[in-house]
Amino acid sequence: MDLRLLRYFVAVAEERHFGRAAVRLHMTQPPLSRAIKRLETDLGTVLLHRSATGVTLTVAGTALYDEARTLLEQAEQARARVTAAARGATMTVGTLADSAEQVGTRLAAAFRRRHPGVHVHIRETDFTDPTTGLRAGLVDVALTRTPFDDTGISTHVLRSDPVGVVLRTDDPLARHDTLHLRDLAGRRWFQLPEGTDPLWRAYWNGTTPTGELRDGPVVRTVHECLQGVLWNGAIGLTPLAHALPDGLTSVPLADMPPSHVVVAWKTTNTDRLIRSFTQIAAAIYRSTAPPTSSHPA
Repeated sequence: MDLRLLRYFVAVAEERHFGRAAVRLHMTQPPLSRAIKRLETDLGTVLLHRSATGVTLTVAGTALYDEARTLLEQAEQARARVTAAARGATMTVGTLADSAEQVGTRLAAAFRRRHPGVHVHIRETDFTDPTTGLRAGLVDVALTRTPFDDTGISTHVLRSDPVGVVLRTDDPLARHDTLHLRDLAGRRWFQLPEGTDPLWRAYWNGTTPTGELRDGPVVRTVHECLQGVLWNGAIGLTPLAHALPDGLTSVPLADMPPSHVVVAWKTTNTDRLIRSFTQIAAAIYRSTAPPTSSHPA
């Protein structure tokens, strides 16, 4: 499959508009439209519903979008690895968008001191992949949060953050010092997309993997979550340590377990740099919480 066509398709899918996608790709609209049409012909299916206001994805288009993003990321990762191999040792670190800054600053400095010749590439992901590309083989080690399906993955807790519900400041519940999940019955919660890790999705929805998900808008990023609260009065969970913009506040939830910031790696990966990275991370962010892995960091 032509990666160039996939790149074009992803741009149109994300912009929901051929004109905006063409600007993003630094090209004109007619050749972009022809390229997408050729991709649809090659695949034998319609990927986009076109209208005067823009485009929407068909069922086939939605399926291709997820696959195309993974293929493009893998291609970029392969290119980066080849380039890095030509100039020396390299390591790719996956980060979750909400915790990269809190975890990364001191760790980056300590790792550079220990391994000054290693080139580190950072790959940041949204909330749809709590392993930040680790399971897909796109990163070597991850700085992320649990819970998620950790089959074949080892983790070590760096920090445990109590969580609360994020609310508009004018919400009647915002006046409480503490809340329980039962106090939020009937409220609309923001949702993570279909296909997201069930353990991860359930945690941030305040339920269990087998429990019923609450109704609410689908989001992928912290920004989308906060905007959903501000504009629509939806609610959701947030680590209490996170700063919130004006108009929003968080109230601790007494019956929610904390969110653990962890360093994660594939259990079968015995690379010395991965071992060193996890040791440095554990030393800097040593937590009173026990490791979630039986494998030593």
